[in-house]
Amino acid sequence: MQNPELFASPGKVPLAERLRPTRLADIVGQEHLLGMGAPLQLAVASGVPHSMILWGPPGVGKTTLARLLAHAFGLRFVSLSAVLGGVKEIREAVAFAQAQQPHGTLVFVDEVHRFNKAQQDAFLPHVESGLLVFVGATTENPSFEVNSALLSRATVYLLRRLEHSALRALVERALGQESATIEVAEDALSVLLESADGDGRRLLNLLEVLLNTQRLKANSARGGDHPVPLKIGLATLKACLGERVRQFDQGGDVFYDQISALHKSVRGSNPEAGLYWLARLIDGGADPRYLARRIVRMSCEDIGLADPRALQVATEAAQAWERLGSPEGDLALAMAVTYLCAAPKSDAVYRAWQQARSFVADRGSDAVPPHLRNAPTALLKSLNYGSAYRNPHEEPHAYAAGVSYLPDDIAGVQWYFPSERGLEAKIAEKLQRLRALDHNASSGDLDP
Repeated sequence: MQNPELFASPGKVPLAERLRPTRLADIVGQEHLLGMGAPLQLAVASGVPHSMILWGPPGVGKTTLARLLAHAFGLRFVSLSAVLGGVKEIREAVAFAQAQQPHGTLVFVDEVHRFNKAQQDAFLPHVESGLLVFVGATTENPSFEVNSALLSRATVYLLRRLEHSALRALVERALGQESATIEVAEDALSVLLESADGDGRRLLNLLEVLLNTQRLKANSARGGDHPVPLKIGLATLKACLGERVRQFDQGGDVFYDQISALHKSVRGSNPEAGLYWLARLIDGGADPRYLARRIVRMSCEDIGLADPRALQVATEAAQAWERLGSPEGDLALAMAVTYLCAAPKSDAVYRAWQQARSFVADRGSDAVPPHLRNAPTALLKSLNYGSAYRNPHEEPHAYAAGVSYLPDDIAGVQWYFPSERGLEAKIAEKLQRLRALDHNASSGDLDP
């Protein structure tokens, strides 16, 4: 049962606020947290509150959930905004909690990731003492945005974007509280749900604009203010929707999740998935220059010498975009992604490079062997620098068999293990032949 006070001023209070649930059972979605046997359902049943971080995209009910948890646990509720508040507001919240004793207090901090370290640390002693229950809400990854000290004292709960079934339930709830009869065509409803992009607040805001527009048109046509039946079709909906904005946060979790999906689609040799995630990124407003750099990186990391043309295609696609810009240059990026998806895969060079860097970082500075040193002066020549050097161009097969190009202590190290795919299979064959020549040279058999 909705609180009747929420509907006292339907013309002033936004629809999303009027429909804000007043019981945990009224929350749509988040069954993995609130369903029978789920973590928060069990916590409420136990009657023992605990501090937590609610992490999830916009419009999935983080603020509502915090408010209803306070009610369910019988706690006083204090709400702070990390965007507008600071240490002063934190002190006031602590003073309020002290004044409420022995009753407990739940302090809710919206956008907690916007508090700096000192501000987050201000909660620690009061959470530790049990004076207050801390609940923070964030759209950013708490592992990076919340201090480890505070994070260790709170349980992180991930809230998911709302599925179509949950969004449909919100629409039905909103239409059910309208005094007029409203009929929404199924194709229009499908577009409305898709446009919400998993955001319940966005859905209700879109629906409110649509209802107000149609109500005004219908009443004007009838010449009165009495409620009239409303019919909403696809054309009407599209006229009211305006420009669609997807969930996207340049430099945030959603952005990097999609970049990760693009990279893994290329690595997984799936052109359709690669094109899909590239389109999502471009449609969401990602910088194509950044995408081009990542695509070049993919060509080196996941294709490498299995098909060296991949690097050429990726680099030329980046250059083509610089010349053409969007949208014409976007096709060059799509071409590169498609090629990379279809190319043979090898991370042998990537692995070799990682091992070489790690080896060098963990080891001292080995001296360059004398036969590899240059001797531009008489002094250096007198020290026999370069005297034992053998020029491969003057050797059979253009290869100085048995010569080491590494310091003596690490002469036998090997990091590069070519795959058996693409050009790298031929590279592997050649390196095997060269190693056979080295073996023959060391055993005194110089015949290849």
